[in-house]
Amino acid sequence: MQDEVIHRWARPLIEGRLVRRYERFIAEVRVGRDVVRAHCVNPGRMEGIVVPDSRVWLSEAPGRALPFTWELLELEGRLLGVNTSLPNKLVGELLRRELLPGLVGEVRAEQAYGRGHRVDFIVGERFVEVKNCHLVYPDGVGYFPDSESERATKHVEALTRLVKKGVPATVLFTVQRDDAQAVRPSALHDPAFALAMRRAVRAGVTTRAVLLVPSLQGFTFGGEIAVDTEPYDVEATRPFAKELEATTGWERKDGGVSGRVLKSPRA
Repeated sequence: MQDEVIHRWARPLIEGRLVRRYERFIAEVRVGRDVVRAHCVNPGRMEGIVVPDSRVWLSEAPGRALPFTWELLELEGRLLGVNTSLPNKLVGELLRRELLPGLVGEVRAEQAYGRGHRVDFIVGERFVEVKNCHLVYPDGVGYFPDSESERATKHVEALTRLVKKGVPATVLFTVQRDDAQAVRPSALHDPAFALAMRRAVRAGVTTRAVLLVPSLQGFTFGGEIAVDTEPYDVEATRPFAKELEATTGWERKDGGVSGRVLKSPRA
């Protein structure tokens, strides 16, 4: 059921202002008069959402070396989820509650298969791989990934081999915001992944995408949106990426910045 609450924060989130993203996995956040260090659970470039002085919210788990985790960001009045460890948990809840038609049956998480592969879920007999998208351009489309991801391409290629052997498989994109109208594999950021997705769909891998809408109380299920794996005008999206370059990536110990420059498309 759309708009159903699927996750509540264990304790109230702590509001602060983002100072910087440091060494990829650390966020420095001003909370009151103090600056605290929080775990940034996001290995990607976080294109367009590393916005200094933006309002952010942290969860707290006392007793850890880094007790805070960066969970949410406010961008132009809209809340975005930035923690990439959450989508699998949220999808697991969608599957448990049977909120995704056609994905019904025994749910098994983190299942090994083949040679060194692991799939996020097996639902009945169907393999389901989850991919998290946060990047939405002014065209209203969410793009995944926002940087080259050899790992994601290998996952899709492995599913393609399964489907050719008669095993049903689905790539399920999650979007932790409410404004995406569709999702595309990004040929600007990772043309190899976009090509792998087109080949997968031709082989019989199905695709779905869901909105996971964050709030200060938790997450609600925002329904499903379309997935478009067809070729598109890649160059039309390059100006969008260029405009977001200054709020992308992370500061390094040596004072430099990583994760900002996109490579030219290979295909």
